[in-house]
Amino acid sequence: MTAAEIVFVLLGVVALAAAVLVVTTRQLVRAALYLVLSFGAIAACFLVLTAELVAWVQVLIYVGAVVVLLLFGIMLTRAPIGPTSDLDSRNRPAAIVVAVATAGVLVTVLVRGFGDAYVDLGEPSTGSASGIGANIFRYWVLPFEILSVLLLAALVGAIVLSRTDIGPPKDGDG
Repeated sequence: MTAAEIVFVLLGVVALAAAVLVVTTRQLVRAALYLVLSFGAIAACFLVLTAELVAWVQVLIYVGAVVVLLLFGIMLTRAPIGPTSDLDSRNRPAAIVVAVATAGVLVTVLVRGFGDAYVDLGEPSTGSASGIGANIFRYWVLPFEILSVLLLAALVGAIVLSRTDIGPPKDGDG
């Protein structure tokens, strides 16, 4: 086992532990901060894989935008900041069974699909901007655009749901 593989496994453990803390904590702000830690560990995994562009996109988009947006959403909606029991749906045993089953299926699919694959970490073009750009614009244009429309629809839906002045007209409204 090489040093890069050891660092990759350690970062994966940190990302997994932080992800578990995101969904198990009862404090919303701490969940957002654990999410930052998880995203940061994933970005570091991309750096170990010599995919610098993907790592910085991970940091800029997910840590810099998504988590900040989440924290602003928490602050602007006056969500409870301290511990709250409203976040617990009491379906924890069923959720654990479903999570373990899903993880088992994903690991099985990944091992069967990529069991013989080998990534040469010494090759600098693995995560280069030109290689990623060529793949995005050659093979992934349609899924990329569909995802952008989906994210736009989610943003519009979140705005509509957060507005309190939208609703059926009341008696006296002209």
